[in-house]
Amino acid sequence: MATLKEVLLEATREAGKIIQHYFQGSFKVENKDTVNNLVTEVDKHAETRIIEVIKQYFPEHAIMSEEIGELKKDSPYQWIIDPIDGTVNFAHGIPICCVSIGLKHEDSMLLGAVYNPMMNELFFAEKGKGAFLNDEPISVSKKSDFRKACLVTGFPYNWPQTSEHPIRVFERFILEGLPVRRLGSAAIDLCWVACGRFDGFWEYNLNPWDIAAGYLIVEEAGGKITNFAGAPYTVFDKETLATNGLIHEAMQSIIHNKKK
Repeated sequence: MATLKEVLLEATREAGKIIQHYFQGSFKVENKDTVNNLVTEVDKHAETRIIEVIKQYFPEHAIMSEEIGELKKDSPYQWIIDPIDGTVNFAHGIPICCVSIGLKHEDSMLLGAVYNPMMNELFFAEKGKGAFLNDEPISVSKKSDFRKACLVTGFPYNWPQTSEHPIRVFERFILEGLPVRRLGSAAIDLCWVACGRFDGFWEYNLNPWDIAAGYLIVEEAGGKITNFAGAPYTVFDKETLATNGLIHEAMQSIIHNKKK
């Protein structure tokens, strides 16, 4: 019987092959709820293959996936799947997109994998056992001087109903003179925080499939992930703040406009 880890990695790599095969090729693209919220036939093809692999070994497990929604089962295990995170990038031939699969047991993330086949980068974490990039251990940066931080963010297709527009928050970080990047894939953003390329990430209105795997990868790499108020994080939160832990409070202060 295959282990949970083996099945996760098999499903991730199988979807990665599909994405790589179609990348910069010809495929159908459709709109979802907004003009730039895209889904391609490759998303659906990759999702189908992921679910086939999971069901082959664990047909009793529950599944939540971006395109098909929830397949509910009476099981403590739930697979949370984004067949292509960064679909807009993929559709435009930009190689910053990935497969993201997390496995939740009860209320805790147990396993997570994020795979960008175009860059040959496979991030993986298992609860309590660390985080890895292509089988090599990774850790968050050690940067404690917030003024020297390199940050990453994203913008939702639908703006959150908050007291302040997210662009105002983005503006405050920019006015601090900080480099802020926008890659277009929250899963990759989180993994790049986990391996120390970025020191911090924040975003509004993410979905569980965007962050389930990356959330665990950040934590297992020694990082900190909370909502904007600093409360313990769940994959259902609509505010995501992930850092190396050393600049967490400084980022919170700017988000809440409380910087001294």
